[in-house]
Amino acid sequence: MKKLLLVFALIFCAAKGENLKEIYLAGGCFWGMEGYFSKVVGVKETSVGYANGKSEIASYETLKTTDHAETVHVKFDENVVSLAEILERYFSVIDPFSIDKQGNDRGRQYRTGIFFTDDETGERVKAFVAMKQKEFNKPFAVVIEPLRNFARAEEYHQKYLVKNPRGYCHIDISRANKPIYDESKFKTLSVSEKKSNLTPLQYSVTQEKATERPYSSEYDKMNKKGVYVDVVTKKPLFASTDKFDAGCGWPSFTRPITTDALNYAKDTSHGMIRTEVTSRLGGSHLGHVFDDGPKDRGGLRYCINGAALEFIPLEEMDARGYGEYKVYVK
Repeated sequence: MKKLLLVFALIFCAAKGENLKEIYLAGGCFWGMEGYFSKVVGVKETSVGYANGKSEIASYETLKTTDHAETVHVKFDENVVSLAEILERYFSVIDPFSIDKQGNDRGRQYRTGIFFTDDETGERVKAFVAMKQKEFNKPFAVVIEPLRNFARAEEYHQKYLVKNPRGYCHIDISRANKPIYDESKFKTLSVSEKKSNLTPLQYSVTQEKATERPYSSEYDKMNKKGVYVDVVTKKPLFASTDKFDAGCGWPSFTRPITTDALNYAKDTSHGMIRTEVTSRLGGSHLGHVFDDGPKDRGGLRYCINGAALEFIPLEEMDARGYGEYKVYVK
């Protein structure tokens, strides 16, 4: 993981294109919430405080009277990690049905809530939660509101688990470095299965690091809505939202669908120094990532062999078991 993040960081620093966004998340004790989100790839800064209470001033001692919620302020680069992934990770570490209680903590200050600072983000949050709610019959207890009366918490609360590594935490913060979706339904194949299930071109690209001819893939110019999955394991790798026409002859994307989708490695073949991109789950060769992509979208260009991908149209995602990934498709 450290090697993966280091390689990615070096690439991204070269791209020098940031799109900083912010969101405020209440999910129980803010020590654990900050500890978790500070480890998520693409998160640039975290701090904790008290949000959406009755007064502009609040402290840990006055929460019962001011009715503030313990909240983590997350600043993230959306060219690296999407708001949808931030919210999906949020739901993965809370009980969205619990009222005024998370873990062993009870009280109004531990209620769940998502607080936003601009209308566009608010609409995106509401759309995400509405889609997420469809997965359950029981209504969420998560409030969605504009941020108001935020007060930064006392300094001893900031980065509490860094200062106190053995301190109390109701969240397993190591989950920040683990896949956010259940990957048991995505199958890694044996060599014989790959040879029988893949076309000769798909096999040579994904298993032997071949490169398909430019402009030969049906996905090069495709602009339909949906997700692009690993042709071997079927795990989603890219969303149509992040696809663009680079004019290079291969399908190109500005970022992976989630930060846990890919692995990166230094490639010195053919007398060049490049960064190879492989699927994290299946280890399939996909292509390379370069720093000549659209600057306003992060500056990266994931140049991917179409033979390594399979496209799932938006209208088929539910029926084919990809409904939870629809939040990444705009």
